Amino acid sequence: MTVRDMTKMALCVAFCCVTAYISFPLPFTPGMVTALTLALGVTAFVLPPKQTLIALLIYTFLGVIGLPVFVGGTAGLGKLFGPTGGYIFAWIVVYPIISALKGSCPSFKRYALVDIVIGIPVTYIGGLISMMLVMDISLEAALVMAVLPYIPGDVIKCLMAAFLGVKVNEAVEKRG
Repeated sequence: MTVRDMTKMALCVAFCCVTAYISFPLPFTPGMVTALTLALGVTAFVLPPKQTLIALLIYTFLGVIGLPVFVGGTAGLGKLFGPTGGYIFAWIVVYPIISALKGSCPSFKRYALVDIVIGIPVTYIGGLISMMLVMDISLEAALVMAVLPYIPGDVIKCLMAAFLGVKVNEAVEKRG
């Protein structure tokens, strides 16, 4: 791994940490609307799969050891095993897969399609499972709390991540 690779990973981790603070609560769910999902998509689009996984593990580790990098400036191991912890576990699984499926040439359509068709559903499944288990609620209640309110915003963030991913990759290719 080169210094350039490590720098790109560090920038992606920092981008995730910063965007986690751009969030607002919804009154009927422990989940929050956050810009972090935008950063996760960009990370998958600008890094190869292994580096995406490493960056997300570093981000998660920072939060687990107490740095306030999780959504809303929270931290701690309890976040992983709380009602929204399933989202974090899902991100660690799905974004390296998205990175592997993005293709070798920057493509807005491909990036957006992969993020929307794979990223959103896998993330929601993780959130659904954790909310159902931790909060002891039904599938219907979990859908209302963990999925439905987020769909429009997440689609928009996937489109934004695809756009930014293409632009960053084009700029990196240009600079050599």
